[in-house]
Amino acid sequence: MQKNKQQSQNYQSFGLNRTMSFPSENRKKGAPRWSDIWLNHTKPLNHMLLSMNLDSLSSSPKSGKTLIPIFSIIDPTLLLSDELLLRILSKLPDSQSNSNSLVCKRWLNLQGRLIRSIRILDFNFLLSGRFIHRFPNLNHVDLVSGCLTSPPSSAIFLTHRVISMHIDSSCSSNWCFCEDNMLPVGVIDDGLNALASGCPNLRRLHVIGASELGLLSVAEECSTLQELELQKCSDKVLRGIAACTNLQILKLVGNVQGFYNSVVSDIGLTILAQGCKRLVKLELSGCEGSFDGIKAIGKCCQMLEEFTFCDHRMDDGWMAALSYCENLKTLRFQSCKTIDSNPGLDEYLGYCPALERLHLQKCQLRDKKSTAAMFSVCRAAREIIIHDCWGLDNSIFSFAIICRRVKKLYLEGCSLLTTEGLEFVIHSWKELQSLRVVSCKNIKDSEISPALGTLFTTLQDLTWRPDTKSLLPSSLVEIGIGKKGGKFFKRT
Repeated sequence: MQKNKQQSQNYQSFGLNRTMSFPSENRKKGAPRWSDIWLNHTKPLNHMLLSMNLDSLSSSPKSGKTLIPIFSIIDPTLLLSDELLLRILSKLPDSQSNSNSLVCKRWLNLQGRLIRSIRILDFNFLLSGRFIHRFPNLNHVDLVSGCLTSPPSSAIFLTHRVISMHIDSSCSSNWCFCEDNMLPVGVIDDGLNALASGCPNLRRLHVIGASELGLLSVAEECSTLQELELQKCSDKVLRGIAACTNLQILKLVGNVQGFYNSVVSDIGLTILAQGCKRLVKLELSGCEGSFDGIKAIGKCCQMLEEFTFCDHRMDDGWMAALSYCENLKTLRFQSCKTIDSNPGLDEYLGYCPALERLHLQKCQLRDKKSTAAMFSVCRAAREIIIHDCWGLDNSIFSFAIICRRVKKLYLEGCSLLTTEGLEFVIHSWKELQSLRVVSCKNIKDSEISPALGTLFTTLQDLTWRPDTKSLLPSSLVEIGIGKKGGKFFKRT
């Protein structure tokens, strides 16, 4: 009886009802259960905890000891400073970041400080100011998807190599989908102003449809900006990019068929060359221009090491200007219908003395004069990669003989090239060390000559898979290529 009275007094101090029963008592039928009391009690849990007698956990002021806050007992991480908790959260894997932000508001804010890269889908989030407050330490922001307005409940998804978007089935008949589904230029510029003022340490930015005023605000506030991708670019817009003096990587998208029409000409390329003199990588996609524009880039951007042309619309004779890019190391052509329809006389072409890599992907190489001029300009290349290009037959590939310093050759998807055409070229490359042949159906194992088989044994790296059923002839078994693992080996 004495024990039950003591328990009753203790529980009254917690704000609980005296009539509660305990598991140790013989509970009568119909008596309240613990679960019923817990769920139906009118006083909240916080009030109960604040009513607890914590003399056993915290000392009185007379003892000289520090009192332990009640909330620190509930959440021990409250005893950690923001700096220390940030260091702990930064050590956790990225896959756990979303779960961390759901713990509490404090963890949500701290997790936002660790985010460095983000892609915005709702532009209003940026304009409201909550974006900067939520993610104050960003250095990479992608605004392309946020600048496009997606129709509600659209079941049509249109995608391209550089852009993807939802479209409405009742769109206009001009077949330029971005023109009808893009935010106004003023709204995009306002978002860039907010982003520039809130993220002064921004290093990478992707945006579409901006004007020179919005880009000028980014250039003025974000002095550390190093990489920029600008879609729907024009000559006028490039005046804003020219103010980004520390820019090193730039991708300009002028025209994308079916999405938007924009023009980048020699005027814009010259403005760009005079302002962004520290460029290391430059990609021109859907851009126009000529000899003068490329020459200006070569003369002014002397640090340029990688130059990419994608679906270009250059005038005839532009390729001779590549010789002014004296430090160019990598030259890429992607999805180009032609390289240069009229490159001019060979004595005026010149070449790139520091070039190391020539990369061709999904290009039309049917024009002999154009392809011959390209290989002549790239005669110093040490690595040639040709991937899924149309028109590359034996006669076209024979122009590559001029590239005497090639050490690596990668061929994939070249269905017109035969074993004879391949052998004719690579026998003239005395420094060849690596060869990769994949999905070239006209290159047959049965046509491999003893001289070509001997050449294979001198290579340091060989990948031979011209088709899925490729088998080397029995005459080459003794040299080891036909054995297990022989098609993929590295010479040590």
